[in-house]
Amino acid sequence: MNEHDEREELGRLLPAVPVERGLPAERHSHHKDVLMQLIDQDHRSHQDHQDHQDQRSRRPRIVPSRLPWPALLAGAVAVALAAGLTVGVGAGRDAGSAPDRAAVSGAPGGGSRSAVGTLDRIAAVAMRTDVGPVRDGQFVYVRTRVSENESDWGKPVKPGALHDREVWFSQKQGPLVEYGLIRENGDDFPIRILVPKGSDGEAAGIDRPTYAWLASLPTDPGALLRKLYAETPVSEGEDRDQAVFQRIGELVAEQLLPSATAAAIYQATARIPGVTEVADAVDAAGRHGIAIAREDTRMGLRTEWIFDPGTLGYLGERSVLTRTSAMGRAGTVFDTRAVLERAVVDQRGQEPGERRRASRS
Repeated sequence: MNEHDEREELGRLLPAVPVERGLPAERHSHHKDVLMQLIDQDHRSHQDHQDHQDQRSRRPRIVPSRLPWPALLAGAVAVALAAGLTVGVGAGRDAGSAPDRAAVSGAPGGGSRSAVGTLDRIAAVAMRTDVGPVRDGQFVYVRTRVSENESDWGKPVKPGALHDREVWFSQKQGPLVEYGLIRENGDDFPIRILVPKGSDGEAAGIDRPTYAWLASLPTDPGALLRKLYAETPVSEGEDRDQAVFQRIGELVAEQLLPSATAAAIYQATARIPGVTEVADAVDAAGRHGIAIAREDTRMGLRTEWIFDPGTLGYLGERSVLTRTSAMGRAGTVFDTRAVLERAVVDQRGQEPGERRRASRS
């Protein structure tokens, strides 16, 4: 399929009518045009991969909206734009290879001494945390407060307004095309997988994690890390260690992790080269905590997972500029988020309070 045909096919995938609570016709047309522009931009970027300078000027693969890579918000490009998400379709991606032996074994190639110690303590707390199983027909619900950069990469950082974002992820194991819902800025948008025509969708896996899939992962940290490196897609020129760190961050932020899996994930993170500890970081709700961090030196951006200093429970995440540039001074917050509520509900769009009221009636 040539580029023109591919764009035509993608255009047909966008709904011709409002989705869920709906968009006015003129807004839907605008978002469709924006998506087509992003696709064109992505094709141009892909053609420039061989030019090192162009690679450095490209926006990093940051997914502040926390959607797995294949997810496409049909009719909801506005959400992606507000979140600073570059919608990439057709870009070349290579599967990540297995990690270096030093990283897997916990040898000097892994995290800093302080980060390893803190992650061990976080893992111990996670192991003691009682997390009930989630049934196939249920949804994992997460409410997050977010503020994200609204300017283009390379331009001065412009923080967006703080607002709450709710997501519902289906826990069905079988193939799905539409597997969740986002509620943001007063609108509901379905979360969809971009799949070939006639496909039944995508089954549970690293790009569409479910509680049951997470529970099936190895609980040995070394084996788990090897699996994550093998299954995490990595774009050409991307730091594969950072890609795995980012993917783990997505699992921690907007999923419900079984206790043993959570403990293994934190122990595995300690073995990723370049992982460090930040003594004080602040999430989008203003809560201070200690952070487990890793810097993408190519992009000059450090991602920090923030934990409560007392309970070691996960609070949120932020990204910080690590060098002074046209974007701002080193230390400038690029984006920030805070997890406010995490629960299991029986229906898409149902909030935890509604479920509790229904159970009492």
